Order: sequence, then structure tokens, then C-alpha cells
Amino acid sequence: MSPVRYAVLRLITAVRRRTRRWAASPPALDVIAALSCFSLMVLDVPGLAGDDNSLTGLTATLVLGAGAATLVLRRRAPWVPYAVALVLLGWLHELTLIQFALYSLGRFRGRAAGVLATAGYVAVAYALFNLPGWPERSADTLSSFLSLVVPIGVLAAGVGIAAYRHDLVRELAAQRARTAVLKAVQDERISVARDVHDLVGRELTVLSVRAEVLAVRARGGSYEKDFDELAETARRAHQMLNDTIVHRADERTATPGLDGLAALAAEGMAMGSPVVVEVADAAYGLSPLRQAAVYRVVQECLTNAAKHAPGERVTVSIAPEGPQSPEGPGAPHGPVAPGGARLRVVVRNPLPAAAPVTEPVSSGTGTLSMRERVAAMGGTLTAGPGDGTYEVVAVLPAGRRPAAG
Repeated sequence: MSPVRYAVLRLITAVRRRTRRWAASPPALDVIAALSCFSLMVLDVPGLAGDDNSLTGLTATLVLGAGAATLVLRRRAPWVPYAVALVLLGWLHELTLIQFALYSLGRFRGRAAGVLATAGYVAVAYALFNLPGWPERSADTLSSFLSLVVPIGVLAAGVGIAAYRHDLVRELAAQRARTAVLKAVQDERISVARDVHDLVGRELTVLSVRAEVLAVRARGGSYEKDFDELAETARRAHQMLNDTIVHRADERTATPGLDGLAALAAEGMAMGSPVVVEVADAAYGLSPLRQAAVYRVVQECLTNAAKHAPGERVTVSIAPEGPQSPEGPGAPHGPVAPGGARLRVVVRNPLPAAAPVTEPVSSGTGTLSMRERVAAMGGTLTAGPGDGTYEVVAVLPAGRRPAAG
């Protein structure tokens, strides 16, 4: 196949796809409805031009075209074609547009609007039906009215209401399908989390028991305290695993806030890294959700510092960001408006003079997890070395503090 022919075929295929997509779109369907209504009303043009209504074939066509054109508003403003249809009903005795208008009201506004519009149409039509000249009066006027005008309106509105209910059922089915997918994903996550809990929990239990055995064997020796601390750490890690996976899956526990930073600092001290935490008083007014995010960021930073810079001093600074906030890397320039107040979390530690003797166990996703957590709160996080230190800076919206009382 030649390149030119191939390019032409691709162009034709793309045009067909775009045409099919446009034809299925709501605006295209509205235009098709207007054209369909106009094509039906055009059949009445010869009769309208012959009646005593001051219209010629051309002007009657233009009037009917203008009336049909209002159907492009049938989704946004279905009462507009309805009102125009009533005018054409009284002026030209035209029943086609009112059928489309009643269907549109039932289709896009539901049963109440459809019933109300049908009642209004029947009342107006009955009043017009009893006027001289529309339609040809006969002895059985009421029976003619009931057999012609009323069924037209009721049928059109009824079909529209049925379509409206069908749309509701279809949307409900789609919503249920989406909910089922989300539930399946959530169940799978809980299943994976519990598998992790079972596997990792077993290893932590083995570690705890083994450390306790070694502590008994080293009773009275210089390593007894170290083995006891190791066993206690394993038990605490197992408890944290339970709290994080099992209890959270049941929604019965919450992440600590800023009050839990003291315990994190104590753990860092126990691991051999001095930790200094400075928290501004105003930071304690944050919502529990933001405090939990700050707690997780600081926890991950202290864990990384213990892995990659053991024994180095770690400083943690948490304070609202504004004109009086200390200068430092990552600080924005200029004052912060009261409505856009932010919280700045800075964690620093010196870079170690030499690499650790043993390579730390790390998944390499800690910084990414912190960044995603802060981004979910509408903030930013930067991390990296500079001037002999490793610094993590998180800036997130402070939010509105809860009112007192």
C-alpha cells in the first residue's frame, strides 16, 4: 500500500470515529431531534399556506423551522420549546412540536414536570378546541377532543417519563458496578495487608522470642540489657503492625498527632540518635488530619536518619509559616495571607562522615510516600543533601483551626 493511500485511509478512519462520537453526544442528539421535528412539520406547510393565517409557503417554513430550533434547548431549558409549542398550537393548530416538547420535559425533568406540562397542554388545547375555527366543530366535540388531543400529550409525556426512569435505573446500575469495583479493590487491599501482617508478624514474634531466650542466656552479662531492648522493640513493632493494619482496617484506631512526637524523639534517643523537637504552640491548633500527616513525616524522617546517619543529631522544627518564620531552604518569599497560612516542617541531620558498616534495610520508597502524603494535603515536600546536612522540608496548608468551644 502506498504511503498516500495509507494516509488517506487513516484520515477517513479518524473522521468516521469523530463523526460517530459526535453523533452520540447530547448536543448532536438535540440537533437530530430538532431536524426530525422540522421534517415532520414541513409536511403541513401546504395546508398552512392555504389557511387564512397570513403565511405563505416560505414564511410558514421559517416559522416552523424557528419553532423546531428551540428543541436544541430541550435538555437545559425544556420549558422553552414547550411554551413555543403552545403558541404554534393556538396560531397554526400545529401538534407536532408539542409532542416533542412534552417528551423532552418528561425525559429530562421527570414525572412531576411531565404530568404538570401535560395538564397545562390539555387545558390550553381544550380552551382552543372550543374556540370557533379550531378544529372543525362538530356535534361530538368532546369525544373528538378526548380521542385526538389528550392521547397525543399523554403518550408523548409518558414515553419521556419512561425514558427518564430508564436513565435512573441505568445510572443506579452503573453506580452499583463502580461501588462493587471499589469494594473489591478495598477488600483486596485489606487481604494483602493482613497477609503482610501474618507473615511479618510471625517473623517479629520469632525475633522477640529469640531475643528473650538470648537475654536469659546472657543473664548477668553485659549484653542482657541489649537483648531485653531488642525483644521489647520487636514486641512494640508487632503491636504497631496490629494497629496499622488490623485495627485500621476495622477503623478503630487513629494516627497520633503532634503529642506523639515526644515518644518518637525518645525512640530516636534509644537508637543512638539525639533528637531535638521544637513545635510552635500555634501548631497544636491544627486539625487531627494534618497533625497525623506531620507525625508520619517526622516518623519517616527519624527512621531514615537512624538508618543512614546513625548517631547523628536530628533537629525537628514545626511552626506556622509567615513573615516571622525563620529563614531557611524551601521557605517562600513574601508574607503569607491569613487565608493561605501554611505549616512548615523541617527535619535536619548532619551527613555521616563515613558510610555505615552494614547496608541498612530499606525499600527506597520512604521519601516517595512522604511526598504523596503531603501532596494529598495540598502541600509540597523537598528532600536532599546540602551544606553537609540532609534536610527534609514539608510545607502544607495549615487549614482553618476549629473554633473554641
